[in-house]
Amino acid sequence: MTQNPRQHQESVTVNASVEALYDLVSDVTRTGEWSPVCKTCWWDEEDSAGTVGAWFTGRNEVPGRTWETRSQVVAAERGREFAWVVGGKYVRWAFTMTPAESGTVLTESWEFLPEGIAMFQEKFGDNADAQIADRTQQALDGIPRTLAAIKQIAESVPAAQM
Repeated sequence: MTQNPRQHQESVTVNASVEALYDLVSDVTRTGEWSPVCKTCWWDEEDSAGTVGAWFTGRNEVPGRTWETRSQVVAAERGREFAWVVGGKYVRWAFTMTPAESGTVLTESWEFLPEGIAMFQEKFGDNADAQIADRTQQALDGIPRTLAAIKQIAESVPAAQM
């Protein structure tokens, strides 16, 4: 586990192949099964789904607030990494897979990018630091919950059904 105020990552070992885990986490339409904030996602254009450059939309919910974001896929290497950037420049999320003796080490990472910080400062003014801290805390709380849920899904379903 690594942390700084604007990036974080955690890992879990999952009894599944790197390919099976990639296929699971790169299917953004399943995100609502494991994310504590993002309740549903859909590809903006089905013909580019899952490829670098593809855009998808996610609907997020926390108590008292619901919003949608568009994200662009920036890495799509089966069995290694699936990553996207919210708004194309604000926050980078990624799943990486590393083979291990007992399956795969799945790492989820999050980074608040400089353009995201600048956007929050412009949008929220004097309240920007509080808003950034809130989003940061959501990521810190959500990553271990997300990894635990993905692990449970991957280990409870036969690979052919994932």
